[in-house]
Amino acid sequence: MKIFCSRANPTTGSVEWLEEDEHYDYHQEIARSSYADMLHDKDRNVKYYQGIRAAVSRVKDRGQKALVLDIGTGTGLLSMMAVTAGADFCYAIEVFKPMADAAVKIVEKNGFSDKIKVINKHSTEVTVGPEGDMPCRANILVTELFDTELIGEGALPSYEHAHRHLVEENCEAVPHRATVYAQLVESGRMWSWNKLFPIHVQTSLGEQVIVPPVDVESCPGAPSVCDIQLNQVSPADFTVLSDVLPMFSIDFSKQVSSSAACHSRRFEPLTSGRAQVVLSWWDIEMDPEGKIKCTMAPFWAHSDPEEMQWRDHWMQCVYFLPQEEPVVQGSALYLVAHHDDYCVWYSLQRTSPEKNERVRQMRPVCDCQAHLLWNRPRFGEINDQDRTDRYVQALRTVLKPDSVCLCVSDGSLLSVLAHHLGVEQVSLLLGEPFFTTSLLPWHNLYFWYVRTAVDQHLGPGAMVMPQAASLHAVVVEFRDLWRIRSPCGDCEGFDVHIMDDMIKRALDFRESREAEPHPLWEYPCRSLSEPWQILTFDFQQPVPLQPLCAEGTVELRRPGQSHAAVLWMEYHLTPECTLSTGLLEPADPEGGCCWNPHCKQAVYFFSPAPDPRALLGGPRTVSYAVEFHPDTGDIIMEFRHADTPD
Repeated sequence: MKIFCSRANPTTGSVEWLEEDEHYDYHQEIARSSYADMLHDKDRNVKYYQGIRAAVSRVKDRGQKALVLDIGTGTGLLSMMAVTAGADFCYAIEVFKPMADAAVKIVEKNGFSDKIKVINKHSTEVTVGPEGDMPCRANILVTELFDTELIGEGALPSYEHAHRHLVEENCEAVPHRATVYAQLVESGRMWSWNKLFPIHVQTSLGEQVIVPPVDVESCPGAPSVCDIQLNQVSPADFTVLSDVLPMFSIDFSKQVSSSAACHSRRFEPLTSGRAQVVLSWWDIEMDPEGKIKCTMAPFWAHSDPEEMQWRDHWMQCVYFLPQEEPVVQGSALYLVAHHDDYCVWYSLQRTSPEKNERVRQMRPVCDCQAHLLWNRPRFGEINDQDRTDRYVQALRTVLKPDSVCLCVSDGSLLSVLAHHLGVEQVSLLLGEPFFTTSLLPWHNLYFWYVRTAVDQHLGPGAMVMPQAASLHAVVVEFRDLWRIRSPCGDCEGFDVHIMDDMIKRALDFRESREAEPHPLWEYPCRSLSEPWQILTFDFQQPVPLQPLCAEGTVELRRPGQSHAAVLWMEYHLTPECTLSTGLLEPADPEGGCCWNPHCKQAVYFFSPAPDPRALLGGPRTVSYAVEFHPDTGDIIMEFRHADTPD
């Protein structure tokens, strides 16, 4: 059955009604999920398997039947591990129906249907009793309910309910324990993602400074966690102010509380500086003795950096203190981790939390509105003084003192820059362009549609800045990001081809075949081709009536696995000044790429994905066909290995 869905078009600004499959949202969820990434997480899988074997053995050694409750079973992988380890029966809970249906098929294909019951419910709806989903309580609790923040997917309420209603008292739990760690740092780069810095403008009257309003300066910022691949942040970008501090632990084998709580750790700063940011991660111990451990620690805190597992479904957390605070080396302080049932946040206290009634403070919430308008990369972009200087340089070449200025961008400071350059009236249409509704690089072509809508109001000879934009691409080999799209096939001896096929079917839907936005500064890659320009958009003219098309073939200059084409926009402010949202400089001799850290680039994964086990080499050319449809604002594209038959 088909249904009509409304969609706000980010490029044209119009609201459209599209006919979609009734399960369209399901397919989107599956296509953009991290299931493939989790199945490729060897470290996670092996540690869970070891922990499950040990838990089943402990129960069997007590002369009991091993009854397993697996909450959030996904593919059923952990339940199949439990049965293989000797469990007598498993109850596998999965609330997402397409995933539960797939789990039933995977369990059946692997021959475990008589030992595993898949229950398509939320765990809090599962019943126990003669007529219930489970005849009795389980004595082994297996879960994988964690996100980068550990508790952000509702792990605490799920554990709390399970211990009260679904498992025996003091049951075995895999994982057995989780510990959250934190490290206090000073970092101008990361702090620029949360606060608006003074902006310096060189004018004919000397340097002018745009000072943030007091309410923006005092605002604690957005309440949500900033999760990133912390290993890609250079150590030169932060100064460590504390040792790694274990903030709090959760024993999953005992009753868990989802109530709000705080945990403090006394420490002495390693050096004097400005406390701004808390870096945080967690580890899970699969057994009571802590011998089987899976850690999210970044490389400088990892026990064996050479054996680190890359993963994208779990990363590391960056938290911002409500305000920057000076710290003095050796002068003791208290770092406090607060959490409710879903979120964690941090504060710095100078006295013992037991003596400070303020320690149980509410979760920080933005009260200046700026953090609701600008996300973290946008703050970093606005605080980038080099970027500001280039806009100022471009403005100087086009500003006139006797006309009208119209600035079209969300939350832009261009009009303030123009004012500080001494212009009261400018015959100029300005844009960065930046719009909060944009996900993919070309969505900011909305500026072109606005320019077209106000065309009749532009005077003769009016200037438009940027004057044009161009779409660029390069073929790349990812060091790790390919895993999120690569079929798994066999996972720890279990056949999960059904899951691979399910993801592939989901990717056959229109939007799931399109490019995906990724901040590539977090995901190292090598360019295999030279970057090339695909399309040009002339902002001096209104949006054309006819499509813009380009097609061709690109030669791969370096050996490697061609995983994807990466696309970005470049904005030509003036003929002499261009800003790139993608590559900032030519690739190094080995193909290493330097990406704009404030923008997400568009990644078009090749299908089928190259086999990572295949020898390097393979197809040496890539063909492309790209078409911009002005009526819808859509960019339709196809990239494929040119020497691969259809």
